[in-house]
Amino acid sequence: MNTFNATILSNEAVAAKIFKLVLDAPDLAQSSRPGQFVQVKIADTCAIPKTSFKFKRVFFYAIILGGGVVMNTFNATILSNEAVADKIFKLILDAPDLAQSSRPGQFVQVKIADELTLRRPLGIAGTTDGKVTIFYRAVGRGTDILSKKRIGDTLNVLGALGNGFTPRDGKILLVGGGMGLAPLLCAAQIFKSDVLIGGRNFSEVNFWIEEFRPLVEKIFVTTDDGSTGKKGFVTDLLPDLPNDYAAVYTCGPEIMMRGVADFALNKNLPCEVSFEKRMACGLGACLSCSIDTADGRRKVCKDGPVFDAEKVFGGGSRE
Repeated sequence: MNTFNATILSNEAVAAKIFKLVLDAPDLAQSSRPGQFVQVKIADTCAIPKTSFKFKRVFFYAIILGGGVVMNTFNATILSNEAVADKIFKLILDAPDLAQSSRPGQFVQVKIADELTLRRPLGIAGTTDGKVTIFYRAVGRGTDILSKKRIGDTLNVLGALGNGFTPRDGKILLVGGGMGLAPLLCAAQIFKSDVLIGGRNFSEVNFWIEEFRPLVEKIFVTTDDGSTGKKGFVTDLLPDLPNDYAAVYTCGPEIMMRGVADFALNKNLPCEVSFEKRMACGLGACLSCSIDTADGRRKVCKDGPVFDAEKVFGGGSRE
């Protein structure tokens, strides 16, 4: 019988009553095929093995490399964690491998504290000189704990996860609102681009303006109260912008992205939207972040977070 003893490398909760088990099993990792399963003897008191685990292309959501199992998790040292606006923090991690391999639009799942069952999904906002920048808003228990972390503390990071924005020739128009500007900031590092920033007031958008200033050619701004830029929403300013863009990439509140997508598609401009959804596992296992698309239900964490706007919002009004 092909039975063997395997050492547990990790056994963590990823959602309510859902666990991710990682075993040190190089021979099994090398010989198994997608769709196969194993029978596990859990305890001597169990006469019949009670648990089956199915294999996908990845082994227990780990990457199979060289006949063994390697998780894309790592510990990253905090280099900076400072408030940049009311309840908004800029986190900088020492993560050279992640900085080198990640793409604009991807995100990470961060284990903030042992007492918190679930990791927190955070978008990658920048990758420079081996450092990864993340912006987050302290709005709940997890992010409140994160905001109190200090330089030198470590965080366990899973990622990079998801897909990313499509590289294109020509200039990209980046349109973002609120914390949705974070992944667009990463895109601005890579793509030739202009940015349209939307927010409630001056204090909410001012730090974003300063972050984007050295990265883009032009900055356009709207605020709800008119304290800076044009008064109104980003969709109010879109018709006044140049018509020489190769594509539009947007992230922010869904109602904003829908309006941006409708404008772009009516101009026959390719448009990609990056969704912000609550996530549990971040690996496509729990289905908590699923959305409807033209191709059926899709998972934001695994199939996204970046989607073709036409797939999720339709083809525009074509006025």
